Amino acid sequence: MTRARPLALYVLAALTLGLVLAGAPQSANAGTPVPISGAGSSWSANAIDQWRRNVNQFGLRVNFVSTGSSDGRNSFKNNTVDYAVSEIPYGLNDNGVADPPPSRGFAYMPIVAGGTSFMYNLKAAGKRITNLRMSGDLLTKIFTGVISRWDDAAVKAENPGLALPARPIVPVVRSDGSGTSAQFTLWMSKQHPDLWNAYCQKMGRAVPCGQTSNYPAKAPFLSLAGSLGVSGYVSQDKNEGTITYVEESYALNTGFPVVKLLNKAGYYVPPDGRNVAVALLGATINADLTQNLVGVYDNPDKRAYPLSSYSYMIVPTKIEGPINANKGYTLGKFAKYFLCEGQNSALELGYSPLPKNLVQAGLDVVKRIPGIDLADADITKSCDNKTFSVPGGIAKTAPFPPECDKRGGPTQCTTGTGGAAKTPTPPKTGGSTGGTTGGTGGATPGGAAAGGPAPTPLPGTAPNPAGGIPTPGIVPGIVPGTTTAVDPDTGLPLPAANTANTGDVAAVPTAIGGGTGSGFSTVLVFLAGMLFCGLVIGPPLAARRLAAQRDEAP
Repeated sequence: MTRARPLALYVLAALTLGLVLAGAPQSANAGTPVPISGAGSSWSANAIDQWRRNVNQFGLRVNFVSTGSSDGRNSFKNNTVDYAVSEIPYGLNDNGVADPPPSRGFAYMPIVAGGTSFMYNLKAAGKRITNLRMSGDLLTKIFTGVISRWDDAAVKAENPGLALPARPIVPVVRSDGSGTSAQFTLWMSKQHPDLWNAYCQKMGRAVPCGQTSNYPAKAPFLSLAGSLGVSGYVSQDKNEGTITYVEESYALNTGFPVVKLLNKAGYYVPPDGRNVAVALLGATINADLTQNLVGVYDNPDKRAYPLSSYSYMIVPTKIEGPINANKGYTLGKFAKYFLCEGQNSALELGYSPLPKNLVQAGLDVVKRIPGIDLADADITKSCDNKTFSVPGGIAKTAPFPPECDKRGGPTQCTTGTGGAAKTPTPPKTGGSTGGTTGGTGGATPGGAAAGGPAPTPLPGTAPNPAGGIPTPGIVPGIVPGTTTAVDPDTGLPLPAANTANTGDVAAVPTAIGGGTGSGFSTVLVFLAGMLFCGLVIGPPLAARRLAAQRDEAP
């Protein structure tokens, strides 16, 4: 009789637990995470690769291959990927070639902002130059072959503090269909159309040339595939005299400087994430969330970096092609992560976080992805985006450029930029050492740049000695000359530690699952588990105690 009672109790406990679990409210869209795959932009690849590694802790498997924006759009159109990433939308005419949108349902989702940067490899008297300045006119003349030597009078005029070497300029451009090429050529076509059209005509292109994702080039220009390809070539010590266009993240990873570009206010500014945020205040956002950048190019703020933009993820809006509900569920959770918590690491990755209005617009797009958990489209639920807590956004914290970086002065700031922010360039004989403290923008560490207010660090961050940029995590990068690990999903190098910090950006766990009623369900399951344990463990212990008492009885 004493053996039958525990068995009956076990059965009762199991039935009770089953009833509780069956009756507990479940998420309205309780999908199953499955692997998803995407392709496209190398401009955005460093951010995407960090984010997809971070979400592994949540059981999300997100694959991405950096094949260039044009290939990403084509892959999505041909139903070979679940999502794509591009800096340019469908529907543009590129050198007479149409790019019609796909037949499958899709939408554009903003993912991250940044500046198209100009990374270079240049030395004088054996010392690396890290503070090069250029106007848009000078930059366009270099990338159209009008100016071909570093000691040209036009380059010297904009860099009075430098002793420039007598060597050829070697522009390195993209050989593949690239969103970076598209952004750069769009800017040249709008700001310097005569120079750009003359170059295109010389290359055999029809004019007006306009925007193109396939940069026309021949020797002495070099054409290489991918952002890793162009930045990797320029970063080799033997390739002095080279210059390329790439997202600033690649310059940070390789430890190389980027050009300070002249803005409409007459100041040379680096592509720091805050300067990008300032510039994008001039952008016009279209109904489909694509961007019109004319107001960015002409932004009159002293801090604005003129060649700023943001990138799009192209996401499915119907169950068709390779998409099913479980893939949509996974994509929705990944999107919620990078639109919210993922934006916190944008600055140290070399990008600029999206403003709150674009994050909200992105989450509205998430609602259109089939199979999503509705909680993943709600900005009020678990959206751990610390950039929202800065009044007015990070554009308010951008330092003003120092007067030594104002055009027309007798010298220039000696502070480094990009991945060489801690390496100032000594002035040539007789030059001033203006702006030698701090990093990009001439700001003192954690303090104010000349002519502007002190930057305000993001909550929970500390000033970065490289230039007043907050460092909430650890900056990923690649130490030149070291061996880097390879991502088994993409075959691309994984970021290793740079000279200032070590390790990847730390991922902070965030609740990204659970829909309506999930909290109540958790409580019921916990209570049922306690009841089960009590019913299972309690009777045997009581039986043993009673038996022991009987044995001890006289």
